[in-house]
Amino acid sequence: MENFEFVSPTHFVFGRGAEEQVGAKLAEAGAKRVLVHFGGESARRSGLIDRVGASLDAAGIEHIELGGVRPNPEITLVREGVQLCKEGDVDWILAVGGGSVIDSAKAIANGACVDCDVWELFETKALDHDVLPIAVVLTIPAAGSEASKNTVVSNDELGRKTGYANNAQRPKFAFMNPELTFTLPPFQTAAGLTDMYCHLLERFFDDVGAVPVTDNLNLSLMNTIRAEAPRVLADPDNYDARANIMWTGMLCHQGLAGVGRHEDWATHGLEHELSALDPAITHGAGLAVMFPAWMEYVYGENPARFAFYGQAVFGLTPTGDVEADALSAIDETRAFFASLGMPTTLAELGVDAADIPKMLPTLAQNKGVPFGSFKRLTLEDAAEIYKLAL
Repeated sequence: MENFEFVSPTHFVFGRGAEEQVGAKLAEAGAKRVLVHFGGESARRSGLIDRVGASLDAAGIEHIELGGVRPNPEITLVREGVQLCKEGDVDWILAVGGGSVIDSAKAIANGACVDCDVWELFETKALDHDVLPIAVVLTIPAAGSEASKNTVVSNDELGRKTGYANNAQRPKFAFMNPELTFTLPPFQTAAGLTDMYCHLLERFFDDVGAVPVTDNLNLSLMNTIRAEAPRVLADPDNYDARANIMWTGMLCHQGLAGVGRHEDWATHGLEHELSALDPAITHGAGLAVMFPAWMEYVYGENPARFAFYGQAVFGLTPTGDVEADALSAIDETRAFFASLGMPTTLAELGVDAADIPKMLPTLAQNKGVPFGSFKRLTLEDAAEIYKLAL
């Protein structure tokens, strides 16, 4: 096990009606003026924004609103939010939505406390500044951003999508009511399940080797996702299934499932280029295509690790041929994503061979070369993985 530091300051309020406690909890924490940040009109049509606003009003907390966050959030709206915070003397950010909204809120919370353009933080990865405190009302379990130190934002002008990690931007509160996820469309539910499962794969496959306490947590979460996925897709109003998925999604990316490891994150880097190329590509769908391709390309570095994963998660019986067992585990992973309704090829995402050279330059900017820890990848390696995914 490698040395590690772990920070988890998030106060979780979980269960039916959790969002009704927003005002009281933020008032206790000293909030005076809040920016309520959200995505499309569905949050307003459902009455959630009004309920959250009423909770803030009842607690005597002033608030302003900024909606319009798209999937794969973009820096232009972040800059608008930063300006609102600075001009409006905002002291808390409240994200109402899923990973894209939370990531946008984190970027705003950072940008509101610096004099430079907020995008510079994504370029320089600077950490020596304050961050406005963040609270979350989660509506889409997937990214785990409600408790993580990470944010990912796109810059359409530059054709880039990149991340920024800072423990100071971990949310202070996460209000998690599984009932708010009942109306998620099946595709969005499935993409979320894929995203959280891939967060575990990024941590399970690295260059460290066995870390039993972390591995067992990781594998348990994988098995929970596999067990609950068919239940939640067949019965969207199943509270217990939704609750298990919501809590699992947080654990997948909070950081605990990777302690003592270097982690890999090559596949997330490869996928970010897909959704930077076309922001309409859903992150989870891109991962469903890219992860099996990455696995096929790198499994020879440690086939026993892949074989063990196949046995522990899919119940595969060892054949005595470790490489064959590793390939079977990869096949099962692809089949699992397909069973959720996820794509299995880049062609299904509208990406072809001509797009590969377009993605490599920004991949080099965003990840540096080589990248990944399980196998250190060059741009030539990345091109081959994209080709495997075609």
